[in-house]
Amino acid sequence: MNTSELKKKILEGGIDSTLCSELSVLPANVPAQRERYARAVDEFEKLYGDGDVSLYSVGGRSEISGNHTDHNHGRVIAAAVNLDILAVVKPADDGTIRIKSECFDEDVVPKEAVEAPDEKKFFTSAAIIAGMEKAFLNAGYKIGGFSAYTTSNVLKGSGISSSAAFEVMVGNILNYLYNDGKVSNVEIAKMAQYAENVYFGKPCGLMDQTACAVGGFITIDFKDPTNPVIEKLDFDLTGAGFALCIVNTGGNHADLNEDYASVPAEMKKVAAKLGVSVLRETSREALDKLVCEKGVREELGDRAILRAYHFFAENERVDKQVKALKGGDLDGFMQGVKESGLSSFRFLQNVYTTKNVQEQGLSLALCLTEEFLRGKKGVCRVHGGGFAGTIQAFVALEDVAEYAAKMNAVFGDGACHILSVRKSGACRVTD
Repeated sequence: MNTSELKKKILEGGIDSTLCSELSVLPANVPAQRERYARAVDEFEKLYGDGDVSLYSVGGRSEISGNHTDHNHGRVIAAAVNLDILAVVKPADDGTIRIKSECFDEDVVPKEAVEAPDEKKFFTSAAIIAGMEKAFLNAGYKIGGFSAYTTSNVLKGSGISSSAAFEVMVGNILNYLYNDGKVSNVEIAKMAQYAENVYFGKPCGLMDQTACAVGGFITIDFKDPTNPVIEKLDFDLTGAGFALCIVNTGGNHADLNEDYASVPAEMKKVAAKLGVSVLRETSREALDKLVCEKGVREELGDRAILRAYHFFAENERVDKQVKALKGGDLDGFMQGVKESGLSSFRFLQNVYTTKNVQEQGLSLALCLTEEFLRGKKGVCRVHGGGFAGTIQAFVALEDVAEYAAKMNAVFGDGACHILSVRKSGACRVTD
């Protein structure tokens, strides 16, 4: 349909059922989403004119359990959330991909850029686009040109993974425009990892891309990282009476690279002492024996040993939580979330940076949340990589408004984001 037809359909409620049932938009927020989608169509038309246009959506993601285990081939639980990047798209005959993302310069990627990675383009969105095209070709799928305008309410720097959502979006568009939607979302996630590793120049795992692409609750076992086992879990968080709250504490992310890098480095240092490359290749029992050896604490450092113990406990915890969800044991699942947070604080030690111990926004947010939830249903934990940024809280629906007000009063207006788990992954909204 053309832009005027699409805008009319949006404003008259023609995509409301998809917004609610597939993208998990709350009914009260549907009018605002109609306006958001309609504005995106207007912006597209200003840039690229009229044509046969369609709408696409990819949600952000939240890690639920398995904090800092994927890089040592562990298990994780993650979920897509109802914040998304949306795109208005029309095909182009010249093979060139043009994407104008709101508040960013337009990316123009000619088909020649697909041929090989260009180090001069590392860490650019243009490199991601070329990498996704190459991944499609490598898998035997078709590619082609298109023009797209995107806008996103996926929170940047919040552990919800706006970058993975963008990568998956490019694959989502190529899938429907040129491959009749035949490419599975799991395949698209793996292609996104390839694009980020090879064309963007950044090593990364597969959790973010998979959660964004697949939707709902998922668990991933990275024992074989070249062929991870991905399973979608049938669990309705809203139906269970809870909201997923992400609280942005406003911490300073500057100079935290060393903190983040120290976690996998120290875990792998312990693994190497045990004669393997990653901790998944050994056991807690082997670690127990190692700690008793003379001089090991001095050689490895106590923090590295504690982080290794976190890995083994977290890996077992994820397995128990998956079984709890499959068995309908909500209390057992929530207990696992709580234990994951405690282990991250005490043993993984990624709740604040030692470079500035006076700033402990995550610790304060966790403290205030635990106090709020005392006598109520709900749990909380650090969210994402940690050290600064956000916490995660599962809060009963009847308590959400009060909780958000308290967090916003401490950390600033809009600090608390009340989310739900999005049912669908990458999709074409206008189907």
